[in-house]
Amino acid sequence: MDYVSAKMEAFKVNADAATAEPRTAQSGFTVKPRVDYRTVAAVNGPLVILDKVKSPRYAEIVNVTLGDGTRRRGQVLEVNGDKAVVQIFEGTTGIDNKNTHCEFSGEILKTPVSRDMLGRIFNGSGKPIDGGPPVVPEAYLDISGQPINPQCRTYPQEMVQTGISTIDVMNSIARGQKIPLFSAAGLPHNDVAAQIARQAGLVAREGVEPEEFAIVFAAMGVNMETARFFRQDFEENGAMERVT
Repeated sequence: MDYVSAKMEAFKVNADAATAEPRTAQSGFTVKPRVDYRTVAAVNGPLVILDKVKSPRYAEIVNVTLGDGTRRRGQVLEVNGDKAVVQIFEGTTGIDNKNTHCEFSGEILKTPVSRDMLGRIFNGSGKPIDGGPPVVPEAYLDISGQPINPQCRTYPQEMVQTGISTIDVMNSIARGQKIPLFSAAGLPHNDVAAQIARQAGLVAREGVEPEEFAIVFAAMGVNMETARFFRQDFEENGAMERVT
């Protein structure tokens, strides 16, 4: 059997299968490599409710294709039987219940990581916004991480020196630790955060070679003025090369 005959035979088998099982052809989804749903039941703000979904999973990534070909991504927030509530990252403008296709990827949200991320600036989706080229990932990591048994954790011994005496002496921090800064309106919390990111480093120990040290700085809910302040501060003080 040549290639064309094989393709025609495969097409005939698929057509016979759809005829034998009419629910597959009329239930609102078609099987390609994955299931493509056209069962948008409702749209409310950033949320899309899908009906007749086969085995949806919590936190699963959904690829959404609009009628004009625009592609967006979302994440399953709630599952109730064969219904799934999906939050669309880029918004729901233009999504309807006739021309919108939804494909469940079977994967959770992961972020690409690489040493080339140092000195770069990214948005909340991990896409570069500094005008530079895309980063070639060395690995993909689950953004939620894995639960750690507290008894199996390594005891923190590497102190991080921030250059702020009240923190280093009275509330010292260790490598890998998150630093919460509780503040109020009008206080210089941005200056303190920038100073910590600018001055932080591992404490040198006798007989131990210094290790590489990097800072992941994430600003959530800040305006453009604040974001510009942090970027300018890191660039002017030479801290950008070890900050992402």
